[in-house]
Order: sequence, then C-alpha cells, then structure tokens
Amino acid sequence: MNATPTHPDHGDVPARPPASTGPSEPGPAPLLNIANILTIVRLVLVPVFVQLMLGQGGDVRLMATAVFIGAALTDRLDGQLARSRGLVTSFGKIADPIADKALTLSAFVLLSVAGHLWWWVTIVIIVRELGITLLRLVMLRRAVIAASRGGKLKTALQIVGIIGLLTPWDVLVPGAAAGALTVLARLVIAGALIVTVVTGVDYAVSAWRIWRQGPPEEDFR
Repeated sequence: MNATPTHPDHGDVPARPPASTGPSEPGPAPLLNIANILTIVRLVLVPVFVQLMLGQGGDVRLMATAVFIGAALTDRLDGQLARSRGLVTSFGKIADPIADKALTLSAFVLLSVAGHLWWWVTIVIIVRELGITLLRLVMLRRAVIAASRGGKLKTALQIVGIIGLLTPWDVLVPGAAAGALTVLARLVIAGALIVTVVTGVDYAVSAWRIWRQGPPEEDFR
C-alpha cells in the first residue's frame, strides 16, 4: 500500500509542494542596528560638544569643532545606511531628527553665547526649525511632505557655516587668513539663513494647501 499522498485526479502521481510565489517579504529591521547606533552616538556627542564649547582656550575649541564634525558625519552616514540596507525603524524616524536639531541648534546657541553670531540669527533659525518640526507632526495624519532640495541645501549650509565659525582659525592660520575665513563663514551662515527662511515658508504654504483639501477619504470597499 502506497502511503505517499497523491493528487485526487492524477492516480498515484506523488503530490508536489506548492510552488513558491516569489521571495518572502523582508522582516522588520532590528532596533539595534548600525544606523540607529550612529544616531545614538550623535545624541551622546551633543553634551560632549556643549561641555567643550563652554571651556576656554583654542585647543578646547578645536576639540569641540572636531566633535561637531564627527557628529555631523554620523548624520550623513546613518541616513545612507538606513536606506541602503533596509534599516529604517520607527525609533530612527523619531531619534534622527531629534539628534540633528539638538546638534545644530545647540551649536547656534553656543556661537551666540560666545559672541560669534548675532542672537537674532539664532532665534530665527530656532523658531523655523522647531516650528517646521511641529508642523510635520501635525501633518502626519494628512500627508508626508518629502524633504526638498532646498531643505538639503539648508542643512549643508548650516553645517558648513557652523564649522567655519567654530574653528579657531587664529590658532591654525595667520591673522589675515583667519579673518578672511571667518568672514567667509559668516557669508555661508547668511546664505543658510536665507534658505532656512525660504524653505520654511515654502513648507508652510504646501502644508496649508494640503490641509485645506481636508482629510483623505477612507476606502470602505
């Protein structure tokens, strides 16, 4: 007696396992992955940067600049790794922008405290960054507005300008060159300020247009 299972309409032909319908869906990314670790490192570096900035002397300032550059590089790396390796997590979506804002806004505040940047520039940037962050949270139920090229340019200009103002050029280069580099950094910050305001207004206008359309209709079929 043959105990092998058979198809009901093909006699004693052994039944075959069902054919694969394609590759299985990848599971959720683990919480403890390289992208999230880099984000956590950036968060940890923020208080280190702040403590160094509150110190005195060119050497301490140079160390603070190095810490800021290292933290800024992790911002670049964690996003690339998360997207390219499928490591996007809910934690990363929340922690990454928090780490970014904590790093850049603390730098702007400390530069103003040290007298290297006008307070009104810092206040405008803080209001824009926090305002747009809150607006993004409000808009989550309506739509996700993708980051624009202007937003990426804003971030790049802010980082470059901050590094330019943080660096103790008088320790590294002769006096005239140090002054020229500082002026150049201020011009970059001026460009960052303009792009920051323009992109903020653009995002607010886009959000308002989407909001006026009302919530998306749900499909009950």
